[in-house]
Amino acid sequence: MVDLYTYIVDVPDFPEPGVVFKDITPLLASPVAFLQAVDEMAEPFLASGVDIVVGIESRGFLLAGSIAERIGSGVGLVRKPGKLPRAIVSVTYDLEYGTDSLEIHEDAFHGGARVLIVDDVLATGGTLAASKDLINKAGGDVVGATMLMELKFLNGRTRFSDPLHAVLTY
Repeated sequence: MVDLYTYIVDVPDFPEPGVVFKDITPLLASPVAFLQAVDEMAEPFLASGVDIVVGIESRGFLLAGSIAERIGSGVGLVRKPGKLPRAIVSVTYDLEYGTDSLEIHEDAFHGGARVLIVDDVLATGGTLAASKDLINKAGGDVVGATMLMELKFLNGRTRFSDPLHAVLTY
């Protein structure tokens, strides 16, 4: 076991002054740290009967495939607008300064598929809540979410009522 915190690099004033960005690329580059993080993210949901692990664009994609392999499920993608080639379902949600949208293929889930949401970071919870709404709108049944890290001081967890796991907390 390695200390995963040592693989997260703080980048001050990115993408704007006053923000401290948590760079996960050193963790992704380390086979030991990456596989440990995937195992720790998947573990709470191994017996949840997950059918599809949905990664949120874009860093969630990097984790979702490996977590799906551990769980024994398929993989789905929540994308930003205009990235999916077939019929989609979309949701628009509020940001601190404006709005954003997410999309998923309208046929992403069959028969009420049980869905686990995956992303790299939980901040204010807006993207996670919107992803849950989107998955429900497309016929999926969200069983929980797993994050590499959670920025607890932003209280994003309060916007998600299902089981939520974070490997690292700040």
